[in-house]
Amino acid sequence: MNRLRQPRTQAAVVAVMGGLVVYALAHVVFPYHTSNHDEAVYLQQAAMLLEGQLFLRPPVDGPFRPWFFVESGRGLYSKYTPPTAAMFAVGKLLGGYRVALGLVAAGALAGTYHTVREAFDARTGVVASALMFASPLFLLEASVFLSYVPTMFWNLVFAASYLHADRTGSRKTAALSGLAVGIAFFARPYTAVLFATPFILHALWSLRELHRPAVERLGLTAALGLVGVAATLGYNAVVTGDPFLFPYQAFAPLDGLGFGRREIAGYSRTFTPSLSLRANAEVLWVYATEWVVAGPLGTLAALVGVWTVRQRGFDDRQLALAGVGLTIPLGNVLFWGNLNILGELSDPSDGLIAFFGPYYHTDLLVPTVAFGAVGLLAAVEWSREAVPRRLPDDRARPALAALLLVAATVGGGSAVAAVGSPVAENYDVTQQYEQAYEPFEGRALDDSVVFLPRTYGDWLNHPFQLLRNDPGYDGQTVYAMQRQQFAVVDSYPDRTYYRYVFRGEWAPFLDRPVEPRLQPVTVASGDSVTTDISATVPESAESVTVRLTNGTANTSSSNYTTVGDPTELSLGLRTDANRTRLTGDGVDEAVSVPTPRRGTVTVVAFVDFGADRAVKYRWELPVTETATGVRALTPRLEVCWSERFCGGKAAYVPGTHRDGVQLNATVETTG
Repeated sequence: MNRLRQPRTQAAVVAVMGGLVVYALAHVVFPYHTSNHDEAVYLQQAAMLLEGQLFLRPPVDGPFRPWFFVESGRGLYSKYTPPTAAMFAVGKLLGGYRVALGLVAAGALAGTYHTVREAFDARTGVVASALMFASPLFLLEASVFLSYVPTMFWNLVFAASYLHADRTGSRKTAALSGLAVGIAFFARPYTAVLFATPFILHALWSLRELHRPAVERLGLTAALGLVGVAATLGYNAVVTGDPFLFPYQAFAPLDGLGFGRREIAGYSRTFTPSLSLRANAEVLWVYATEWVVAGPLGTLAALVGVWTVRQRGFDDRQLALAGVGLTIPLGNVLFWGNLNILGELSDPSDGLIAFFGPYYHTDLLVPTVAFGAVGLLAAVEWSREAVPRRLPDDRARPALAALLLVAATVGGGSAVAAVGSPVAENYDVTQQYEQAYEPFEGRALDDSVVFLPRTYGDWLNHPFQLLRNDPGYDGQTVYAMQRQQFAVVDSYPDRTYYRYVFRGEWAPFLDRPVEPRLQPVTVASGDSVTTDISATVPESAESVTVRLTNGTANTSSSNYTTVGDPTELSLGLRTDANRTRLTGDGVDEAVSVPTPRRGTVTVVAFVDFGADRAVKYRWELPVTETATGVRALTPRLEVCWSERFCGGKAAYVPGTHRDGVQLNATVETTG
């Protein structure tokens, strides 16, 4: 029991508990990852590092490009630098990527203790680490595969080592502080600079009298820190060809610091100082009221702590730590990302901030919990002194116990509520993901290729983070976008093919589930191919009009016909290198269109119920010309009750449609 009273042991318990809780959250709340699709970027990069790769070299240019990867002559490389991915890769070597999350969280909590202990005392360090553990921003960010908590870990190693070296003159910890800040710079350069600036100013102040031990110690820190800078510039030179061109700049040249026009992945804004101040004010308000420990109570404790230290008198080391509370928010004024995470400024529930908090301000937690711990302990000490002065001795002890119990209950309840709300919101998203990935659960897809929809453009892992390729594109399952499908088939000629489709709008963050399907795909090739398509038609249908189109702008690209008996559709397409002909039972007149050299032949059946009520059935047949004829894939099927969803969000999913509608399609070689 005596050992449990030691601050170092208490801090270790907090760190271990924090690591276990983060590991559990990562498994339970984020088994399919999050709606922040950057997670897949780091995990893809981690897999590459485990294979000794800095570049991806897919078999076909285009359909295999992951989200946030940059195209270059040497291959695809990540927008992000490798330190964070390397940390996740270590977790994989130890048993799983999520092991790294638990270890990093435990390390950050231990770093919080050591940093605050150096600035104040061991008891304050224990309380600060507990406050960090209970902060929603820390728990959520530590539980996902993003770079904010890993970078904070290195920043804390730097701060604790720097302050220890400053106090003791230790060269070992001085060297460790330089190494840590160098790694932090490699991981997130601007974040590291903002965090380190107050300590750099402290170091310059310490050199004012030019004492040789201080010069040597700080010189060692600076030298090893510059090694990290050199490593960053060297990595830039390898992947971008220019040491001063960062990968994120190569991906989006206008996605940087400062004001003016900013753009990334086709999204742009004019970022003005006034817009920045408004956005950052809202971000800081959300941070202070929702994402620190116990919400506004945690912020109040931090303000009390600042006031308490001010009354006692700041020393230079405490000023350095407090300075982080200024450099982080001030530096973020120059970064338009704080506008982007808000979505619409008028809607506080909009944007990624609602699910993950103000993650660009994660390092602001360090001074917040440090001074929050000071404020909390000061309040306890004040109570212990004030209550006995106002009450008789026989009533003072019970009153003090009751006061502390009420305070603990209110604070603990507020802390649980602050954490519980974002955890619940993210778990709701996970429920939607669980349904979306249901076709892959418990299903053997060995030696297969799965074509994925281009939900957010020409990117893999955006949004389907769980469906990632091995770095060599040679895994049991290979994932490709639904484009250049025949080139993909040529690259994997002996595999089984599937097409992942879904019905509904992809918006899991809005609590909108989709109905998914993993559709088997057949390849048919020859002088000609035949596609048999059929569908049931509700009895209330009055007429059926069929349109055949080849997707080109020529006047002969479309033809129409009608079906005499609208109770059931049974149609056939015969496709050769020249023309595609549509026939079928009850078709009033056969029609045809020229077969595109490479494209899609589409059949649309317009089922009219009268009174402005109708439904469209769509069969989209991918075709391409070959040296000996034509080749085709099983058509993509849609049932469109709303024109808004037709053409990508209305996939036919058996057993889910009103009026018992059923569609079918098969393709086979006929010549």
